[in-house]
Amino acid sequence: MAESQRTLVIFKPDAVQRGLIGPMVTRFEQKGLRFAALKLIHIDRPLAERHYQVHQGKPFYEGLLSFICSGPVVVAVLEGPDAIAATRNLMGATNPVTAEPGSIRGMYALEIGQNLVHGSDSTETADYEIPLYFDPNELLRYRRDVDRWIAE
Repeated sequence: MAESQRTLVIFKPDAVQRGLIGPMVTRFEQKGLRFAALKLIHIDRPLAERHYQVHQGKPFYEGLLSFICSGPVVVAVLEGPDAIAATRNLMGATNPVTAEPGSIRGMYALEIGQNLVHGSDSTETADYEIPLYFDPNELLRYRRDVDRWIAE
């Protein structure tokens, strides 16, 4: 059985504005992942700078900060077996033009700058990102009856 993990997902301002949160949440749930936390927020610049500190100094950094702060986002923690890899696969490649046709980005996005969704790329990244958005008491642990049909 694959290791159960948690990962941060951000449904970016373009996803909120385009009304795609529902279909995207459904895709993650249909995959078998559980939501441990979910909320609508507005990311301010200091939080965006902490989140994207790894990209500081890169040519796209300022645009990235400006975009993520441009409107409300939905932040979530997903969990399940190999949640990080499963989430990233479902999201599709960062560049929507090269993303698999059935992935979220492959279906709904056209440009890297507005690619709808962010997901942690490793356990280390998830361990850093999740506490930026959620207090420990906001993260729920539970099992669904259907979980026995999803993972051994």
